[in-house]
Amino acid sequence: MNKNSLEEASENISNVIYQAVLNPHFDKAKIVEVCDASKQKGFAGLCTSLVNLPIARERLGSKSNTKLVSVIAFPFGFIPTFNKQKEAEYAIEKGAEELDLVPNYFALIEDKIELFAEEINQISELGIPVRVIIDSNILFNLSKLSIAIDALIDSGAIGIQIGNGFGPTITRDQINYVSKIVKNRCSIKTVGGIKTYDQAIEIIEAGSTYIGTSFGFELTKEQKKRSR
Repeated sequence: MNKNSLEEASENISNVIYQAVLNPHFDKAKIVEVCDASKQKGFAGLCTSLVNLPIARERLGSKSNTKLVSVIAFPFGFIPTFNKQKEAEYAIEKGAEELDLVPNYFALIEDKIELFAEEINQISELGIPVRVIIDSNILFNLSKLSIAIDALIDSGAIGIQIGNGFGPTITRDQINYVSKIVKNRCSIKTVGGIKTYDQAIEIIEAGSTYIGTSFGFELTKEQKKRSR
């Protein structure tokens, strides 16, 4: 259990929420609305796409406690490292404070661990924190999860994101397993199907540091109702 994160979540769930703004059908008004509300709620972070970064940076401003995060090569990572680096450089130029990177799964599956790690290291050296997105539902089945986690930590990543918002909901048992591999060497953000306050607390209790969700506002409302 991540006691610090659990205490923060129990006190104010906003402290551990990374609000996702990745719906490709959002218009500018909706993006502005979510950014403004995320800043007001004091969410830990707001994660969005490259194209939305300028709007999000403007709305969050320069003194917000809500970190602006950009996804890189999302959702499948099917682009060369050169292109990922260009995406990362653009994100930094537009004000991103953290990067959520989809790694080279092909290299990992083919046991080319050095290639997998080298790409992560290259992006990490650009100067802002990098979190690596792991499609745990695939890697659990392939017994590659431990190898991937060790490699990304050694390559300079500050965190791991379990899940990408597609597929089955991430379970408590999966996070507990990941937490035992991580051994407090990096942060853990869990993404995928977290829509209720009870789900969020359960995942934090299992060892997650943060929650990534599109339902951040619903979680805060639910916590507020319970505290009355």
